[in-house]
Amino acid sequence: MRKRSGVAVAAIGTVLALGLSACGGGGGNTPPAQTGGGSAAAGAEAFNAALGKVFNPSTAKGGTLKMAHEGTWDSLDPGDTYYGYSFNFVRLYGRALLMFKSAPGKDGNTLVPDLAESLGTPGDGGKTWTYKLRKGVKFEDGTEVTSKDVAYAVARSFDKETLPHGPGYLNELLDWPKDYKGAFKEPDKDISSAIETPDDQTIVFKLKAPFSSFDYIVQMPMTMPVPKAKDTGSKYQEHVISTGPYMFDTNELEKSFALKRNPNWDPATDPNRPALPERIEVQLNANADDIDNRLISGDLHVAVTGLGLGQAARTRVLNDPAMKSRTDNPQLQRLWYVSIIPDVAPFDKIDCRKAVEWAADRTSIQRAYGGPNGGDIATGMIPPSMDGSKKLTTYATPGDKGDVEKAKQALAACGQPNGFEANISYRAERPAEKAFAESMQQSLARVGIKLTLKPFPDGDYFNLYAGKPAYVKENKLGLAVNGWGSDYPETFGFMQAIVDSRTIRDAGNYNLSIKIPEVDQNIDKVKAEQDAAARTELWSQIDQRIADEAVTLPGVHARSILMRGKGLTNVFVSDSQQMYDYVGLGVQQ
Repeated sequence: MRKRSGVAVAAIGTVLALGLSACGGGGGNTPPAQTGGGSAAAGAEAFNAALGKVFNPSTAKGGTLKMAHEGTWDSLDPGDTYYGYSFNFVRLYGRALLMFKSAPGKDGNTLVPDLAESLGTPGDGGKTWTYKLRKGVKFEDGTEVTSKDVAYAVARSFDKETLPHGPGYLNELLDWPKDYKGAFKEPDKDISSAIETPDDQTIVFKLKAPFSSFDYIVQMPMTMPVPKAKDTGSKYQEHVISTGPYMFDTNELEKSFALKRNPNWDPATDPNRPALPERIEVQLNANADDIDNRLISGDLHVAVTGLGLGQAARTRVLNDPAMKSRTDNPQLQRLWYVSIIPDVAPFDKIDCRKAVEWAADRTSIQRAYGGPNGGDIATGMIPPSMDGSKKLTTYATPGDKGDVEKAKQALAACGQPNGFEANISYRAERPAEKAFAESMQQSLARVGIKLTLKPFPDGDYFNLYAGKPAYVKENKLGLAVNGWGSDYPETFGFMQAIVDSRTIRDAGNYNLSIKIPEVDQNIDKVKAEQDAAARTELWSQIDQRIADEAVTLPGVHARSILMRGKGLTNVFVSDSQQMYDYVGLGVQQ
């Protein structure tokens, strides 16, 4: 999963956590206010004014966009980054083969050509993907970008010792030479089994197996071109060679950096970026509460991580109508849920699992995450903005407060009429997860199920405890509070790693409870399915099948509270970024 708040990324296992549904679309480097999606009049502050529409539209260029970060980047190197906000921000100075359209709401979930002229052309049943590059795209030094620069960028990102942070999708998908070590260790290696560049404008990717939606992978920043002669390996992040509208002016790692206009960026080759600010300044390692206070006061435009206001500022802002009118409450592609682990008795019996589903008070789970502003009550696994999401009614109860009588009936059916004892784990450093576990404890106690809370360290939760099957069985962790966010805004990027039983290994698992052959089979069908509507239906079937087996209890589809800094123009949240889309932003002067 893309890291959004320090959560470790899902390791790529023997079965690749991938798949998607390609979609097309045009583009235009006029600001989104001019390309549809609605708009909010300049100065008309209102709660959620930047959801599904553009707040304060403007075509004016100039000014300095000020951002701050409570920590620091994993890396500014496009081939070595894996945070959601970084995928959003990197598009200001780098151009991948494709990108998500810079537009509000669902329209921002559309893939459009960026460095490439069009979406990919599949061949050999989906085992090859060909892209033609736009002519005239240049690096900041005036050198024209070629397909070899893209191929080199991908080959260098293969080396996870030198560049450890970035996604490993292309490592797993492409048919690399046996025992390949990457461009740094084997600079002269023939990689034509994985990538060919028959001419300066054409790049062909060769996959080990068909993959119907490869386009979603090449929109990631590891396809942003890198000039081999100027690559400095792990130090490249100190001065990334730009292909976007901005280039680095200053860069003090761990402290701050600033972007200025790239004189060799030609807007005629780039229909996606309006490039409104004259300059962009980012402060690093700023105090989180100070960032919130600076947003409130107007000294700062954007909190770059896109995680939303902290608890103290959130309470203050939401209770003040004037300040609340400067906020947006987007739904994220993140689910908080409980894994009901069938390897641990009595959860090996489906009716005992169903008793948990019926007994849970989902309104109390929602309160654990801050009420409606913190998230929406979930009925299935798939977030509402993703294909295949449906409101499931399998365990619907009046007011979402649970059904004690149906829970007791399920307990009787599983041979535990008086209830039973069980353990529930959660990450100790996360107050909301503790509150989630406590809400389950209280709800289930109504039917005689007595839960003992088991907190474990956040950093080792999946490696040593809830994600380690041997530990789970030995210590009888029948229930585990879990959370998951999407790697990219498409259902496969969210679901596969947490529902495919073939990803389960000895430790480090994110799928803690789902071992359903029919689900695995449908995932394989999704990978090969060319029709988007058919893939959507398969995902709906997968979600329903998981509910039928009662191996997860969906809790809350998460939301954040974002604050618009004073003076921002063209502000909107896109479904692809799940935060303010940084490509479109401008500032009043």
